[in-house]
Amino acid sequence: MSEENKQPLDEETPETEAAPEPQPEESAEKAPKGKKKKEKGGITFTREQVEQMEAAVKQLETTKDQFARLAAEYDNYRKRTAKEKESLYQDAKADTIREFLAVYDNLERAAAAPGGEDDPHKKGLEMIFTQYKELLKKLGVAEIEAQGQPFDPERHEAVMHIDDENLGENQVAQVFQAGFILGDKVIRHAVVQVAN
Repeated sequence: MSEENKQPLDEETPETEAAPEPQPEESAEKAPKGKKKKEKGGITFTREQVEQMEAAVKQLETTKDQFARLAAEYDNYRKRTAKEKESLYQDAKADTIREFLAVYDNLERAAAAPGGEDDPHKKGLEMIFTQYKELLKKLGVAEIEAQGQPFDPERHEAVMHIDDENLGENQVAQVFQAGFILGDKVIRHAVVQVAN
């Protein structure tokens, strides 16, 4: 080894001088301005750390509020789409049933035709008409009661007026074509004659 590289082991050179070890805690008086320490539950925090924690709490509250609003919006969306889906189904069902009501009218006229009470064809036709009415009932379709009822423009369609002292004012005197409802939705208005 050369003389330059020989150094006593106990001496320290300026490059390898050990940094002073940090003190476990600085007192609040020795901390620089704006960096005072606060104690919470035996733990010491700087003012900067406390401000960061308060900002984090505010951000968490904001995020929680946004999440709650988003959850409420999603719940409203889910309910609205379920309602729209049910409405579309009911509309399609009503449109389909409306097309089959012409068959109902023809069966009703045929069953009401006079004569041939003992005719097996007429009895068979009446049985088919009864079965058809039961099928409509199972689908949730009900006939609108009109005969003798007060006229309701939401459910009845007046095509004639008659003066009759035996009937009250705006009372249905005669039904020309039966009306039907599906739940609260009118599929077809009852075509009626109304007394004045």
